[in-house]
Amino acid sequence: MVYRMCGDAALAEEAAQEAFLRAWQNLRRYNPRFAFRSWVYRIALNVAVDALRRERPTTDLDAEPLASGAESPEAWLERKQQAEQVRQAVLDLPPASRAVLVLREYEALSYHEIAEALDIPVGTVMSRLNYARSQLRRALGRYPEER
Repeated sequence: MVYRMCGDAALAEEAAQEAFLRAWQNLRRYNPRFAFRSWVYRIALNVAVDALRRERPTTDLDAEPLASGAESPEAWLERKQQAEQVRQAVLDLPPASRAVLVLREYEALSYHEIAEALDIPVGTVMSRLNYARSQLRRALGRYPEER
């Protein structure tokens, strides 16, 4: 989830470590009335947003995997480009919309769990998710569809 928010592996790794450290340091503040998972997600999202404010993400080309022998280099490149287009479209979303989209689509949280993690009403979760999806459709509509 932190990687999808940050878009950069090194920045996400650093942010995830910071999130776990903050969770550990603030464990006594955890309220068992709420789901532990939501509490940790909230901390991680806050750390990811803070990390994005401090630093612009960059791509480490050495970390990119080579094409597998099962697919042609052209197919691998096309798949990689499509994945990058989706990743960039998600990163271009406003942080509030991106957080809801990542938690729903990548982390498979329910609307209620997202609302709890972000401390917002369920209706706000639904409207932000709708906005994020429409922005993605608009952004990705420029690209040719997969065959």
